[in-house]
Amino acid sequence: MTAVVETLNLGHGPRTVMVKDTIDVAGYATRAGSRALARAAAAQQHAAVVTALLEAGWQINGKTNLHELAFGTTGINHWTGTPVNPDYPALIPGGSSSGSAVAVAAGLCDAALGTDTGGSVRTPAACCGVFGFKPTFGRVSRAGVMPAVSSLDCVGPFSRNMDTLIQVMAAITPDFAAVPEFSSLPAKPLGVLTATAQAEISTTLTRALEQAALPQIPVALPGMQEAYSAGMVIINRETWNACEPLVASGLIGSDVADRLLAASQTSNEQLAQAEQTRNRFTAEVDRLLQHCLVLAMPTLPDYPVALADAADTRALLGMTSFVRPFNLTGHPAITLPLQGPSGLPVGLQLVAGRGQDELLCSVARELSERLELNRV
Repeated sequence: MTAVVETLNLGHGPRTVMVKDTIDVAGYATRAGSRALARAAAAQQHAAVVTALLEAGWQINGKTNLHELAFGTTGINHWTGTPVNPDYPALIPGGSSSGSAVAVAAGLCDAALGTDTGGSVRTPAACCGVFGFKPTFGRVSRAGVMPAVSSLDCVGPFSRNMDTLIQVMAAITPDFAAVPEFSSLPAKPLGVLTATAQAEISTTLTRALEQAALPQIPVALPGMQEAYSAGMVIINRETWNACEPLVASGLIGSDVADRLLAASQTSNEQLAQAEQTRNRFTAEVDRLLQHCLVLAMPTLPDYPVALADAADTRALLGMTSFVRPFNLTGHPAITLPLQGPSGLPVGLQLVAGRGQDELLCSVARELSERLELNRV
């Protein structure tokens, strides 16, 4: 299955969790799925989230595979092997946190941690049919997480049910409060985003939201496409800054190396324009959330692509068109697992105000109960 690259036995609690191999575990090398880091020295100390999990009574039983250097959307890795999507083996597992999503979907652990810079938790969660959460930017410590510097990246959990996801968030977020009962939340409607998605995806979400029987209104975010493009500019510059020293080794897979070399051409002018877009689009989302409890939309615009058709990573970057904009703004976002009429995975993404991670978990928990999405 190649979801797990290192088997661990840390901690003694009854609940098991795996962590993406961009997250330091003391005594083990952090290789980020790359042959360029095959001889990396062992980490000297745990990442902050690893320490927090152990202190909260979790048992860490593995490090998980990923799209090389966490720089890809498909989850395919030609060096370590590609994790097999358990319920949909002909489809990509999604990236970059492919191993974490696969490990949870396969029942190898109760939960797993991934990182999400442009959808890298929500995309594989949607592909593999599990829950995946991107917290508010800065809410969860990134100390001991690769890359060391990012204005987009967040550590977030995968799970098969909302109760487990909430327990992980409570462990890794020092100021995480009790998740409120849904009945105590402000009496605002869900803002259902008008989004261009494959017909079966749109139909599946419409039916699910109708079944949930919560008040809803249609909303629009005209700046989504511009925000997606700005997010690409920023991730390109920041990933190039982090990975430039590795490129000269010649040991990075060609799919990632080609993207990195293209990213190296990102100009300061492009970066400045992207930051302006960040400010505009953040304000646009904030305005909508004054009137809506959360925003609801597809996680992916289409079903996950078949492995056989996924060789060109750059051609598939558009699958993050609905997730990447919220890395740009820093809003918390979660994907809930649905299934389309073709029997293929569909993600329902919910987005809340910045810092309202607990409210978002409350809404997601209510929807998952009404739609009977939770699995043991």
